[in-house]
Amino acid sequence: MSDINWIELIGYCGSVLVTVSMMMKSIIRLRWINFAGAFFFSVYGFIIDAYPVLALNAIICIVDIYFIFQMYYKMDYFEIFEINNTENTFLRRFMEYYKEDIRYFFQQEDLLDNKKPFIFFASRNMLPVGLFIGELIDHKTLQIKVDYVIPGYRDLKVARYVYHKRAGFFLEKGIEKLEIKSTIQRHVTFLNKVGFKKDEKRGDGWFYFKFR
Repeated sequence: MSDINWIELIGYCGSVLVTVSMMMKSIIRLRWINFAGAFFFSVYGFIIDAYPVLALNAIICIVDIYFIFQMYYKMDYFEIFEINNTENTFLRRFMEYYKEDIRYFFQQEDLLDNKKPFIFFASRNMLPVGLFIGELIDHKTLQIKVDYVIPGYRDLKVARYVYHKRAGFFLEKGIEKLEIKSTIQRHVTFLNKVGFKKDEKRGDGWFYFKFR
């Protein structure tokens, strides 16, 4: 392959990466992929002596790195808001708005059909970004029906807050163990990252998390 083809390939890589970044629902992924695309374009501009291209994309790289740093290191404010009944208007509207995305991860017919519901929203900087729906199986065990975070906020910060920093929230209510069944690979990957373990006794996609 000639040198000119290698140069063009660098430009094409930049084009593809920038295009792919625009398709990302996750803001952090968008920034990382956009950074990679801008970096390739910077290299491309340098090689062909197109200094305006180099300058523009170097600035984009700096901007992406700035916002990536902010996302990883800025202090977010998290809070939990309990919902006392399944007919709550905001709860119903939230689930209707994100219905298709929720169904992608949680495919039960009626997610609110629980005898002993345990429901709360997790907010991030006062935005309701996470919905948790569970059912009390016994006085120490809670079965998770929904553990959902809206697109753009799936960087595990909400999950780490709920399951680790706010473990006392569950323990104060006598809940020592969480269990959930999931066969969706993206969700299984999430469960593993958060600290859930496979329930070998129950098998067939069951996971558990213990606070004690």
